[in-house]
Amino acid sequence: MRVMKWSMIALAVAAGTSQMAVASSQDESKGFVEDSKLNVKMRNLYFSRDYRNAETAANRANRVRHDQREWGQGFIGTFESGFTQGTVGVGVDAIGLLGLKLDSGRGYSGTGLFPTGSDRRSQDDYSKGGAAVKFRISDTVLKVGQQFTALPVFATDDSRLLPETAEGALITSNEIKGLTLHAGRFTALNAQAETNHDSLNLKSANVLGGTYLITDGLSTSLYYSKVEDYWRKYYGNVNWSVPLSDKQGLVFDFNIYDTKSDGRGIQRAEKDGTTKLDNRAFSLSGAYNIGAHTFTLAYQRVTGDGDYGYGVDGGGTVFLANSVARSDFNAEDEKSWQARYDLNFAEYGIPGLSFMTRYVRGTGANTATSDNGKEWERDIDVKYVLQEGPAKDLSFRVRQATYRSSDGVYYGSGSLDELRLIVEYPLSIL
Repeated sequence: MRVMKWSMIALAVAAGTSQMAVASSQDESKGFVEDSKLNVKMRNLYFSRDYRNAETAANRANRVRHDQREWGQGFIGTFESGFTQGTVGVGVDAIGLLGLKLDSGRGYSGTGLFPTGSDRRSQDDYSKGGAAVKFRISDTVLKVGQQFTALPVFATDDSRLLPETAEGALITSNEIKGLTLHAGRFTALNAQAETNHDSLNLKSANVLGGTYLITDGLSTSLYYSKVEDYWRKYYGNVNWSVPLSDKQGLVFDFNIYDTKSDGRGIQRAEKDGTTKLDNRAFSLSGAYNIGAHTFTLAYQRVTGDGDYGYGVDGGGTVFLANSVARSDFNAEDEKSWQARYDLNFAEYGIPGLSFMTRYVRGTGANTATSDNGKEWERDIDVKYVLQEGPAKDLSFRVRQATYRSSDGVYYGSGSLDELRLIVEYPLSIL
């Protein structure tokens, strides 16, 4: 279950506008080595999940406990070269990922932090990596190879120890002021806790779309994707920020997906007796900021046939307001609402400290066991980032999620508690 980060759209727009100067990005290239960057993010993650029920017969047979907990250390290395000078710039990017198990025992595995063997034990370590070659003309970049993606119709997930990686080609163009365009084709997707190539069995995904900054406070996005043997998707977004004063403002955000089974996805559904996807999933949120405080209300709805589907096109491909820590609230016919509160302690003299809590409730879900499934989730998130000194940017984070489904249509028992303790330190080497 992935959380939609609204800032991603703002960052995409900013990327499109920041590069629009008199000279193009390629004209200002300093060279392959001169513009190179080498970064390593060290992530220490403890993950605990408790289903809050007695061991079932299936769990006992597989020696799996109802409570899972694992602890690991991850290293996420990224190298980004500059571009050679000239009309066409050439460069290389590389990704290196390493995960080390610090604590986990048989029966406690399955959190998604590590690959798990047939004996239900997590591997002691795992690694993966890849590289991409890139070309730039003016303000347009073509990147071919292993990469991370953050498109609303194809987004790699980074919610565990190591992130997903995608393999393919992506064009990003910022030739027109305020407009960022994307076009790409991906042929492999590697899961977070897997090392084998294309572990998510992606045959191909074609994507096309862009984001346009209409005014300083109003942006819109439109994307299309087609995932072979699964579905085609359309995605739309409108984001509108309204400043009320120096310390007050409103932000409205609307997201919508239209998904329909395609090709063998239709044949597979007919063969398995499952629902062919033909649905719309949308969310509308409004946030009010006053000083250190932000209050957010959101509504989400799924209509049509089937749940909103994603995963083979990236575990982060769910840019909906109520896709939160544990649940996405994306079942067929489901309606959900959210109340959220954020506090920035910088206003009280503690820069780097932030707090968030939210409550989401869903009703009317059509599932295999109920035509009126209900679920709710409460999340708490506290984060502190060191602002200065030799350990500047070192962050400490506590994430707690409480999930319940009264009729037990989700996660077996319908009860689940999660705790994540995360320490991250980004190290810039070049």
